[in-house]
Amino acid sequence: MSQVVVLNASYERLHVVTVQDAAWMLVRGVAVIQEADPEAMFGPFQRPLVLRLVRYVKMGWRYATSSRATYSKPGVIRRDRGRCAYCGRPGATTVDHVLPRSGGGQAEWLNAVAAHQRCNAAKGARTPIEAGLVLLWAPWVPSRIEVAFA
Repeated sequence: MSQVVVLNASYERLHVVTVQDAAWMLVRGVAVIQEADPEAMFGPFQRPLVLRLVRYVKMGWRYATSSRATYSKPGVIRRDRGRCAYCGRPGATTVDHVLPRSGGGQAEWLNAVAAHQRCNAAKGARTPIEAGLVLLWAPWVPSRIEVAFA
């Protein structure tokens, strides 16, 4: 599915949305097409590549006192760019706790990695070493920007 970049009214990059969400933003009148694919149509619109919001959205999270991101499972998958920490392939949809929660592991950035359902099930409630798996990278605490734009 194609993605559309959304800019603030001040031309700062905010986030990325699907083409369907972009079309809905255009219908509601909250955004205008900044750049479009001249050869592709999406309903009554040229297929947008970049939208710009009509009104400025304050981005308080960018100016927060802490640069550390708040832990979340979707954040772990974004931090790891959707790649499985055990096989390295894209398409990871679950989060695995390196030290299992049943073994005293915490739900935190340094103990969580993105994993495929099959890899996660193969590891089960064991450590990677006990399961005979290799962790391809060590988990880290990302910045807010890393999680927002991954």
